[in-house]
Amino acid sequence: MKFTPAPLAGAWLIDLEPIADERGSFARTWCEREMEAHGLVTRVVQCSVSRNTRKSTLRGMHFQAAPHEEMKVVRCTRGAIFDVILDLRPGSATFKRWFGAELSAANGRALYVPAGMAHGFQSLVDDTEVAYQISEFHHPESARGVRWDDPAFSIEWPQAASRVIHPKDLAYPDFAG
Repeated sequence: MKFTPAPLAGAWLIDLEPIADERGSFARTWCEREMEAHGLVTRVVQCSVSRNTRKSTLRGMHFQAAPHEEMKVVRCTRGAIFDVILDLRPGSATFKRWFGAELSAANGRALYVPAGMAHGFQSLVDDTEVAYQISEFHHPESARGVRWDDPAFSIEWPQAASRVIHPKDLAYPDFAG
């Protein structure tokens, strides 16, 4: 695995290093030793999958509040997404900044999302699947979000036309932090 620091403090892009032969290829997608060597959280207690039937489905921006903050490793296993993280850690040098990257089944890239960051994505094609490895159990009482189009962050999403967005994601108030 190849680790590249993302522009937000503590976030990483993780690229596969496949070994190819006449059968196809093989690559590690998780290695506790390599994660620890980069100072990353290695605890994974849940794995989840998001299936999105339509292009331009937008999910986010979600996080869990204290005391249940969670780290995520996000990978697109079918199709392609524009994946976005947003730093909501008040003491961070990158507070209120966002970063987006294309994750796809073709590029095999993953994004390491530290605790304290909101996460969301927009599907770039129909029939997209996103897999998550998560460090904390889901706690509905700690589930939070910020609006995907909040002017406090000015996230530049692709594919403005025909977005599919859940009413909950449309209803978050303006960020007050």
